[in-house]
Amino acid sequence: MLVLSGGQVESLFDLGLPVEVAELPPDLAALDRLLEDPALLAPIEAAWAVEHRDRGRPSIAMDRFVRLMIVKVRSGGWGYETLVREVSDSLHLRRFCRIALTDRVPDESTVRKLVRRLGPDVVEQITMAVIAGATAPGSERRFTVRAARIDSTVVESDIRYPTDLDLAQDAARMLAAEAARAEPLGGPGAPHVRDRSKSVAKRLRKLNRTLAARTGQGKKAAMEMTGQAGQIAARSLREARRLAERLRERARGRGAQAKLRAAERIEQIADRAEKVCDQITKRVAGEKITDRLVSMSDPDARPIRKGKLRQPTEFGTVVQIAELCENTRRGARGLILPPSTKIGSPNESDLLPRTGEQIGELDLRPKELALDGGFAPGPVTEHLPPADRAFISGRQSAGSRKTNRRLAKFRVGCEGRISHLKRRYGLRRSRLKGHQGARAWTAWAILAYNLDTLAIRTA
Repeated sequence: MLVLSGGQVESLFDLGLPVEVAELPPDLAALDRLLEDPALLAPIEAAWAVEHRDRGRPSIAMDRFVRLMIVKVRSGGWGYETLVREVSDSLHLRRFCRIALTDRVPDESTVRKLVRRLGPDVVEQITMAVIAGATAPGSERRFTVRAARIDSTVVESDIRYPTDLDLAQDAARMLAAEAARAEPLGGPGAPHVRDRSKSVAKRLRKLNRTLAARTGQGKKAAMEMTGQAGQIAARSLREARRLAERLRERARGRGAQAKLRAAERIEQIADRAEKVCDQITKRVAGEKITDRLVSMSDPDARPIRKGKLRQPTEFGTVVQIAELCENTRRGARGLILPPSTKIGSPNESDLLPRTGEQIGELDLRPKELALDGGFAPGPVTEHLPPADRAFISGRQSAGSRKTNRRLAKFRVGCEGRISHLKRRYGLRRSRLKGHQGARAWTAWAILAYNLDTLAIRTA
């Protein structure tokens, strides 16, 4: 059952609190006023299935959930358990999240599951509603968009640095673990999937000793051990395929759906393991590998090269950050659109259509555009609204020398904004798996940033 708003926040215990404790700090008070708008909860209501709105157990109030997530993102690094603990212990955070002193803070699993259930699209719609409300003609202290700057960055996936040996070990372990849960459904004589991850780990340790010895045989040993690891993972893969086939054959009568679901989970992991084995075969044969899988747990993560000296290759998702500002002065702080993103390593111009659609939906017409040199003038003209001056670093001039210098400095500020988002709002690394998880993680960070921007502006 959907519950949009919680109950009474104050209780008898609040009467005995000092005034400075009962009142919210200025930053939280400004955020509280912004989040009072009922239109921000409309996307959640629209996304909730109609048949589930009045049936089942009541959910936690959505206004409380949104406020809990804003607190989590603004902390920069709290996990769900830490969030629940900190909100439980803080009178100010309880009041901001509209949780009375006599009420229990929602369990961390409840908050975590709601993040996945709502997904990124709902949060992006809330962000668009926040921007639309701030830029509307009749809004209090209207945010007038005069300039926009766009750049892309990588949101890292929550994975370790991938090697073929590590991937083979993960594949063998995950196949065995999933098969162990499904094997009882296969009945007597069901194929057994042996856990060969220790065999792969043994070869990994042997390779590390070889490399540490500096005998000059490291490359040859690496190829030999990698090939053996691929063969070991392939044996586990064949056993898992046989077990999935057995489950599908026995999927009749009572318990058929459970067997089909177990077979589907095994096949899903087996497909990833098969790709790992193919990658190892190609590497040993010296063939080119395209669309490389870098994680068994996060199959949507991709290797992305941005040419950075500190970290030449990053593993994650490319997102495009478009910041709408009121001016191009130093220290300008604007509102950020929901980021455009695709799986893989898309070019800057590949993500522009979605960014242009969002600007069009908000009916905004920035007079000046400042973009990185990775953008081509053609797609910029095609997908973005026409501007009086469009500056593309190293590609397109915006007019006079003074104007170019001003817009170049304004564009560089986008690098600082991305750094700010990564340091302050947790955009450096997504703790949610998959492309949808990365989108949801990024969407919450952008929503919290925009609310902070408006809170600072209206303070």
